[in-house]
Amino acid sequence: METDEAGTDLVRPAARPGAVPQGTAGSGAVPQGTAGSGSGVTAGAADGAGSGDLGRVLTVPNLVTTVRLACIPLFVWLLFGAHDQVAASVLLAVTGATDWADGTLARRLGQVSTLGKVLDPTADRLLVATAVVCTVVAGAVPAWFAGVTLGREALVSVAVVVLAALGAERIDVLWVGKAGTFGLMFAYPAFLLSHGPAPWQSAMHVVAWVSGVAGLVLAWVAAAAYVPHARRALVAGRGRGGRGRGAGVAAAPGGDGG
Repeated sequence: METDEAGTDLVRPAARPGAVPQGTAGSGAVPQGTAGSGSGVTAGAADGAGSGDLGRVLTVPNLVTTVRLACIPLFVWLLFGAHDQVAASVLLAVTGATDWADGTLARRLGQVSTLGKVLDPTADRLLVATAVVCTVVAGAVPAWFAGVTLGREALVSVAVVVLAALGAERIDVLWVGKAGTFGLMFAYPAFLLSHGPAPWQSAMHVVAWVSGVAGLVLAWVAAAAYVPHARRALVAGRGRGGRGRGAGVAAAPGGDGG
């Protein structure tokens, strides 16, 4: 009897009376590795490997995110402990500018993890909240502007928790959201730098307002744009019983799994 490389019968002996040929629809045995197999190579082994990879903790992206988290208390100390406004502003700008790093590294290095999907957006939210509150306390930005910024962050955070609890699939980050975050993370360090009597600080203050208003508008536009995406993600996730790859913690926009 001849077989191909996978071991599948090319020429089968005559079937016994009443016997169902192996691998047919009525046999109940599905050839390994086919799309319909619940335990085949493609559906089972691959998903098992993916689940194991997602459980990793010690990864380069997670290390980057941890460093970014460690910079938050350092920023607070530089601003209010050392009273070094320039150093605090530079650290805040660098930390905000590296927002893309952990997610990009996770995808390029193949080190996406469940911890990273939670840690990355958590670091982003904490950084924004700390930057806004500290800048207000320092008197470098009006309270109303900070309130509108934090209101958007709170809305997104609550939506993320609700969607995750309901088993929604992962929502991809929109470019308008990235642009809004970038504008705000440039504006707040600029507000700190511009808080002073020097002539150059007046020009910096104008730049901060332009970047801040543009970033805030784009951030709210992104929040509205996520609504239809959230609905589709919720329908898809609940349709799969919340067991899909993108369900649960991966529902957060911006959670790259770093």
